Amino acid sequence: MKDKNQKKRELDALRAELEATRNLFVTSFNKLTVAQDYALRKAIKEVGGDYQVVKNTIAEKASEGLDHAPALKGLVGMNSVAWTQGDVVALAKTLTKYAKDNPAFTFKAGVVEGRVIDIKAVNELANLPSKEEIYSKLLWLINAPAQRLVTVTNAVGRNLAVVVDQGVKENKFQA
Repeated sequence: MKDKNQKKRELDALRAELEATRNLFVTSFNKLTVAQDYALRKAIKEVGGDYQVVKNTIAEKASEGLDHAPALKGLVGMNSVAWTQGDVVALAKTLTKYAKDNPAFTFKAGVVEGRVIDIKAVNELANLPSKEEIYSKLLWLINAPAQRLVTVTNAVGRNLAVVVDQGVKENKFQA
């Protein structure tokens, strides 16, 4: 059994993590094997997230006064928290994919940019394109007008060259 000092250290550590992030997901895991838990932790680390199994009372006390408090209040059962300071969409996609593969892993709530969201919003978030996809689409949109301008500009010269070439072949020019 943990003594009061150990619990205080856990509370302080979790509080520091919660203060540092504005994006987290509260999940429930029940009957996950060690291998499944390892795979989950590895997948979360790959997208720049962190994952921790939490005691319900410690999570509630650590979140007091923070944006995360409504999501961590009144937890029952076995719970865990996954958070990221990076791409929240990537973390949502990873967790959603894992939840589909492992029905024992479920969502309870989430907090994105300081706003509490429900399970439906988590699924919508997971269906958004990744940052890389958005960046590539944005760059394509920015690049498209320039590309069209170059194509039109080159077309004038190309068309003129074709007309001159045809005129030469058909002896249309007098010397």
